Amino acid sequence: MKKRPVFTEKLLKLRRPAGRALLTVVLLLPALTVILPVLLLLSGALMDAWELGGYIGTVFTDGTEFIRWKFLPDYPSFANYGRLLFETPQFFVLFWNSMKLVVCILAGQLAVAVPAAWGFAVYQTRAGRGLFALYVVLMLLPFQVTMLSSYLVLGRLGLLNTHGAIILPAVFSTFPVFLSYGGFRSIPCQMLEAARVDGAGEITIFVRLGLPLGKSGLLSAMVLGFLEYWNLMEQPMAFLEDKALWPLSLYLPQITWGQAGFAFCASVITLIPAAFVFVIGQDYLEQGIIYSGLKE
Repeated sequence: MKKRPVFTEKLLKLRRPAGRALLTVVLLLPALTVILPVLLLLSGALMDAWELGGYIGTVFTDGTEFIRWKFLPDYPSFANYGRLLFETPQFFVLFWNSMKLVVCILAGQLAVAVPAAWGFAVYQTRAGRGLFALYVVLMLLPFQVTMLSSYLVLGRLGLLNTHGAIILPAVFSTFPVFLSYGGFRSIPCQMLEAARVDGAGEITIFVRLGLPLGKSGLLSAMVLGFLEYWNLMEQPMAFLEDKALWPLSLYLPQITWGQAGFAFCASVITLIPAAFVFVIGQDYLEQGIIYSGLKE
């Protein structure tokens, strides 16, 4: 085997650190693009009205100056947080509306989507495969396509302007079925057959084997579901007329340069539950992405 020249070896050693540095820079750019708005929220929530007015007042006064910003406030203040948490009861009404919607939707999806995904994954029939293909097609339809038909059906059921108008369609969403299906399909068929040979019933197999072994797909569906339904905007705007029923994602005070800090605080508190769930369920999200890419 021919040996590489010494000069070539040195050149390769120089290229490797340079390549790593270039890759780091390329990856940092999109990361900074995502992080910068969050840093802007955190810093803006700690500024008082006068400091914010000096930075972004030109936006509200049709000024010609450029916008300035400092990520470390000169005079940090928690007055906006105090006002939001202790003087704004409607904020908590909308917060609990969001919690109610998310908990009810996820509980309903566990009761409906998980057995459906198990049936599609374990009991393979031609009709089942066709129905699952229809599920995948329905999953690709955006809300705008089904909004009118959903509005008419919910109106006939008398659910408009109630939380049921948001919960009922979401419970029968196809996306958690798709993710849970991938988790159940990863279970070896031989293990299920061995359990049947040992005398285990279908419900026992589902509870003792299916749920523990397919929990990654289930948890990824729950994490993604929480992130989606915590940030619902279009469905509440279409189906809820009473603002007291709105979720927290629709809470936005009238923004002026004096109210901007208050709006920043509301955005930060709204972000906390979603960020917490994302950090806790990050590994399951990765598993969900893997399962969604699996082919038959």
